[in-house]
Amino acid sequence: MSSTAVPIDRALSALPPLKLFIGGRWTDSDSQEQLDVVSPATGKLLAKIPHASAADVNRAVESARKAWDGWRRTPPFVRAAACHRIADRILARKEEIAAIISAEQGKPYLAEALPEVEESAENFRIAAEDVKRLESPIIPARDPNKRLFTFKVAIGTWGIITPWNFPTVIPSEYFGPGIAAGNTIVFKPAEQTPLAAFLMTQCIAEADLPPGVFNLVSGDGPSTGDALVTHPGIDGIGLTGETTTGDTIQRRAGVKKLLMELGGNGPQIVLEDADLVRAAKAAAFGAYFNAGQVCCATERVLVDRRVHKDFLDLVIEEAKSVYVGDPFMPEVKMGPMNNAPVLEKTERHLADALRKGARVVFGGKRVAGQPTNLFFEPTVVDNVSPDTLLNKEETFGPVVPVITIENYEQAIELANGTGYGLQMAVFTQDIDKAFYFADRLRSGNVVINDTTDYWEAHEPFGGGGGTRSGYGRLGGRFTFDDMTHLKTVALHTNNL
Repeated sequence: MSSTAVPIDRALSALPPLKLFIGGRWTDSDSQEQLDVVSPATGKLLAKIPHASAADVNRAVESARKAWDGWRRTPPFVRAAACHRIADRILARKEEIAAIISAEQGKPYLAEALPEVEESAENFRIAAEDVKRLESPIIPARDPNKRLFTFKVAIGTWGIITPWNFPTVIPSEYFGPGIAAGNTIVFKPAEQTPLAAFLMTQCIAEADLPPGVFNLVSGDGPSTGDALVTHPGIDGIGLTGETTTGDTIQRRAGVKKLLMELGGNGPQIVLEDADLVRAAKAAAFGAYFNAGQVCCATERVLVDRRVHKDFLDLVIEEAKSVYVGDPFMPEVKMGPMNNAPVLEKTERHLADALRKGARVVFGGKRVAGQPTNLFFEPTVVDNVSPDTLLNKEETFGPVVPVITIENYEQAIELANGTGYGLQMAVFTQDIDKAFYFADRLRSGNVVINDTTDYWEAHEPFGGGGGTRSGYGRLGGRFTFDDMTHLKTVALHTNNL
């Protein structure tokens, strides 16, 4: 891993033409509109991108549908080789892609942007190998003359819409399995962070996929995104984003396959027998990684009253060690927040908590003396009550809200009480308690003795049933279950 960032001017000069990618070539938009891409760290204009029209989206969908039949019938080992080529191209340009991510998203280059690009390549490699073992069962038949076979078959053309917090790794979670399984894709990246998506698209273009297998249309959500979601030629929608966005898309999409990874709000539960040093480090990491702009961030910490003070002292010390600043400086652990609305939401949640009796014990305001006003201090808030927005909603900012719990049942009630259920964490040194909580937490994922931000590229990740955190699974072979359908073939044989 390089410790020196690629100069941003060099990275910008390495961008492909800032046009739409449709049918295997870069092409102008029908629209004359453009969107500005501005660095949250410097406030400087990085580039202008096309704002794709509904007609552009239609061209991209038609291109993808035209390519689908040939691509789905391409042998899976050939599709796997294509995914490996994409991974090779991403790694060959990882410093440039990481520099673009830091510039347009704001995360630290060394600590976060480079690892993101490396994991993006890994997602293509995992998909390439998983598709070679995409087994499905042969089912016994009641009729002695029948043989029942099942096959996992590509669904068709997918519209993929991803957020600004992880500009390459989240898209790759859909692209790898989608392409490997034989689907075709029309991709709309977040308008705040599209430049890394242009570079990733160039890597895909250089991997020699048939024209139309992968297409990019840049633009905003209400027009470009809506045109993609509602297009009758789209067979499936993959979305990572806010729960409110997911609700809108579900209503707009109609009868389409949906794979949605939506919001979360922790929590991390710290029991009386927890390793408090480990728990404090995990809470701080979970709240301050990517400035708290992570769907599985440590949005709240439920701490047993018997260890409350000791934990609070430890997490404050962790917060003090987080150096905020220019994301290209090697010593920086937290860059700016990405945009004004998410920062203002953090401030609104803090103000609500303070009105209801909470107190800020560290941080709590914007960092002075920075090039933009999007830098926010790592923050710790104590005496947070359950009726606060910090507890009930997804804050998406660098805040550790501490809520004191009296007993296990209260902890479970608070954890399950918000309607979110993406990833929760429990700290205890008792295996019985660990499984007691794991069984009762209504969450897609439960982590024992590590941060709510823990994940590995091949594990299944997604919302718990009956929660507002989405459905389906991202990660490894499990995404194939959502991006394929199971076809059954009943074969009649003569019983000689």
